[in-house]
Amino acid sequence: MAQHIAQKLRLTSALLGTVTRKDLAAAFRAVNPKTAFDLGRADKWLQGRARPRQMSVYDDWARLLELEQPGAWIAESDLASFTATIAARHGIDIAELERRAGMQFEASAHDERGLGSGLAGIYACYSRAWSPYYRGQLIKGRLAIEAGPGAHGLTATYRETLPTGQLQLGGPVNPAKRGLYVHLKEVGGDAQFFLCLFPHTQPVSVLGGYMCGAAIIGPEAQPSITRILLVRLRDAAFGAETWGGYLPADGSITVDLADLGIAMEHPKTVDRQLEQFLGADSGGGANQIPPADFRAILDVFDRHWLQGAG
Repeated sequence: MAQHIAQKLRLTSALLGTVTRKDLAAAFRAVNPKTAFDLGRADKWLQGRARPRQMSVYDDWARLLELEQPGAWIAESDLASFTATIAARHGIDIAELERRAGMQFEASAHDERGLGSGLAGIYACYSRAWSPYYRGQLIKGRLAIEAGPGAHGLTATYRETLPTGQLQLGGPVNPAKRGLYVHLKEVGGDAQFFLCLFPHTQPVSVLGGYMCGAAIIGPEAQPSITRILLVRLRDAAFGAETWGGYLPADGSITVDLADLGIAMEHPKTVDRQLEQFLGADSGGGANQIPPADFRAILDVFDRHWLQGAG
């Protein structure tokens, strides 16, 4: 399994002294004129959005770095081993190489960093509960956005306090011109959430959009979608690990926010506005597919498929 590709490419670029993606691609072509390393894919590789699928890229990479190890080692090695190996091979101090790689990232990722500017922080999240046992209620979550490993991009950690314990998911934050996307995977589990949000605008006081996933607490699996609001906290201390859970049925978001240090003017008006936003298109609850509705369709197509197989 290939890992840490973006960071490894940046270290390689720093070692070679290549300034742009074009320079890096030219270096690969110098060792193999027919290399599968090209600018279009390299852009995604350097952003951590994809990894080279062709083993020939890693083989060319090993030749480029004049390594004794095969290309597969570059793909699978941990970041510390990769850094130490190429530093030793080319006689450069590890700290100096990492410093150069950091500077290289600052120069090459200016546009990407601009898209994500101002997002880092702690957010109080409010969305419709998916669990049938809490139908119609809001659930509170805590989202932390921070710089990713090796200063690459942004990562998010999302937490909910459930009756069954703490739920924690993490994953990359991908700012784009037409949206803000966050793919979250459960730490130590298989739950996954996907956030599709409106593009952020300065000063990033609030984010909003949709969250998609499946209910964690419930007798049946139900693909679900709900609107979600993420309110940025001025003081990260207010987003304590223990904060969260379900908002009481008669609870007020503005009262809850006031406890987090955000006291809104005209709270009743704001509450109505937030309630309207979170409840739109859902009849007051989360948008969900009743399992029976899907099973009825599944039964029809399963029977058709099996008849054809006979």
